[in-house]
Amino acid sequence: MAEKVELRDKFLGCIAGVHIGSSMGATVEGWSYQRIEETYGTVDKLRPYEHYGNGWMREAGTTEDGVERQKLMITAIIEKKDRVNAEDVRRIWLRDIKPESAGMVSEPFEATLLAMAKTGIPARDLGRYCDYAGLNSFARACHPIGLINAGDVLGAAEDVLEVGQLYQTSNSRGLKWAMVTGVAIAAATKPDATVDSVIGAVFDTCDPDIVVKEIDKQLKHTAHCKDFRELREAFDSEYSGQGMTYALAFANEVVTKGICIFNMVKGNTKDAIIAGVNLGRDTDCLAAVSAGISGALTGSSSIPQEWMDQVDRATKLNIYTNSQRTLKEHADGLYEAYITRFRKMNALAGEMGISI
Repeated sequence: MAEKVELRDKFLGCIAGVHIGSSMGATVEGWSYQRIEETYGTVDKLRPYEHYGNGWMREAGTTEDGVERQKLMITAIIEKKDRVNAEDVRRIWLRDIKPESAGMVSEPFEATLLAMAKTGIPARDLGRYCDYAGLNSFARACHPIGLINAGDVLGAAEDVLEVGQLYQTSNSRGLKWAMVTGVAIAAATKPDATVDSVIGAVFDTCDPDIVVKEIDKQLKHTAHCKDFRELREAFDSEYSGQGMTYALAFANEVVTKGICIFNMVKGNTKDAIIAGVNLGRDTDCLAAVSAGISGALTGSSSIPQEWMDQVDRATKLNIYTNSQRTLKEHADGLYEAYITRFRKMNALAGEMGISI
């Protein structure tokens, strides 16, 4: 019988998996897996790297734009101590995004969204002004939405569609795929969750024609794969888009691969990080999806402590980041917000004379 994973550690495993996977994957983001193999063999440690060609050599363990997006959601949840909506997160954007971070830890389209956010436009309308409705920009960052809805799969799905409108238009493919991340994490946090139950929750909740059909096809296509080398070769004939802006970062590709990795590694967080960063193409986002879902299921026990320490060290040195909280501070803040949410619900039930 598998050892029980405490809910608090599931929160830590999820956040640490995302942040470590994003940092390790950023060193080879956009590379083919052949180039990764020729250069490193297997990427299995944190390295310094440069991003955006801006001359800033980042300390090993430094995270990137997707984690900055996530940190803003985490802050909104910690401060509200409850589920959040688009307006809650917009308020944190306006307060916490540093002017000097533009071009350092954010994508160009995010500067446009921030400028629009400073006007009176409703937060839910901002995503209409992003040209990239199918990207993984929200799918690879919305893990905190799943965590504050731990165990509540439908609540996670609803909140992804709500908060995601900051980045992408309502009912867009990008948000339909982001639902996979949120739903999977909410399902994975359940005490009796398994890899199969998590994937089952995705199949039961997400769009059957756009999302479930593609994931099911690729799970069957990669069922024979025993390691990431076999997996990336299997995906060669399935995903090879090139020549357009963000060609490697469409949500259907990244999220589908993330679920296939999660399935192959049986939810082991460390193994999901390694697989994600060595698969090639959008490696940081892929590791964020696969390791975040895995961490929500199996916790942080498989993650080397030195990886966690190095990410915390790099965060303290990062003058551009939206938050210098440690991994544990992020996870504990989310966990305490979750507990506070239920205390409020129980208090209301008592006030209304309802026995739970």
